[in-house]
Amino acid sequence: MTTWVPDVLGDGYQQLTIPLGSDPDGEGEVEATLIRYQPAQETKRTGRAVLYVHGFTDYFFQKHLAEHFADQGYAFFALDLRKCGRSLKPGQTAHFVSDLTLYDAELDEALRLVREQTGEGQVLLVAHSTGGLVLPLWLHRRQKKADGTAGLGVSGVILNSPWFDLQGPSYLRNVGTVAVDALGRVKRKSVVPKTTLDTYGVSLHVDGNGIWNYNLDWKPLGGFPVTFGWLRAVRRGHAQLHRGLDIGVPALILRSKASYFAPRYDPQVDTADAVLDVRQIARWAGCLGDRTTIVPIPGARHDVFLSSDEPRAQAFAEVDLWLDWLHGHNSAQAPR
Repeated sequence: MTTWVPDVLGDGYQQLTIPLGSDPDGEGEVEATLIRYQPAQETKRTGRAVLYVHGFTDYFFQKHLAEHFADQGYAFFALDLRKCGRSLKPGQTAHFVSDLTLYDAELDEALRLVREQTGEGQVLLVAHSTGGLVLPLWLHRRQKKADGTAGLGVSGVILNSPWFDLQGPSYLRNVGTVAVDALGRVKRKSVVPKTTLDTYGVSLHVDGNGIWNYNLDWKPLGGFPVTFGWLRAVRRGHAQLHRGLDIGVPALILRSKASYFAPRYDPQVDTADAVLDVRQIARWAGCLGDRTTIVPIPGARHDVFLSSDEPRAQAFAEVDLWLDWLHGHNSAQAPR
């Protein structure tokens, strides 16, 4: 384990490398990166922390998210998963894993480190898009262990536009999934055709129509190519979710009010989910197995926390309201 060093996000941000050993998928040594935010001005301490997990073609750069949680008294941490963002090494296939369970190693260690850093307090998990599939599956596996999710010190989960199903025509979810399963076994790193599109990236980035600045090597405008092996792992995860999970803690799900898919940028992309079908998020939200609150945000983008001012403010207000409820709920459930 290396020591904390300054992070690319600047003042108040540090990073820690988590070595993970040899890659089961044959791409050398892999590592994850834990990022923490420590503001110069001391904030109120509550003994609570946040651990954030990004999605596909993504990494942690949302400083305003860290600052909001810090203002609420949370110690903030984020995790760049193996082969993603800060953790991507030369010669590795960005975001590639053949099985979503491989992420258990960095999730377990990141959570251990967060609790070690914050005095074994309660940890709120926050995840976006594909991270919103990875985290519930991980919690479901941990819930089946002797001490369950409670033994992890997890207080709740906030999922920001989680990827709960494959968007597009229905044949992609049946015949297409059968094909992906077969090709994903024998041609794992072959690229699925027509899976890069810069519509959403242009909406976000300052070089396009957006206001957000981030590293285009780690989050390219058109996205990283989707491989058959990775998509097979995701579809297997979807199937498990659809059979029903038990994550063991309450969840808040934020999503846009509407989806809008376009082959090229137009202004409607700024006010809708241009990546996922929000109807699928609504349909499968009940599969998490505990109390679930789902809130549609009118005018929100795929990442609701990267929306324009009004929907972004509403999303943060909904988070704060739900956190007030969560603290009361968990206090009421605590042994007396």
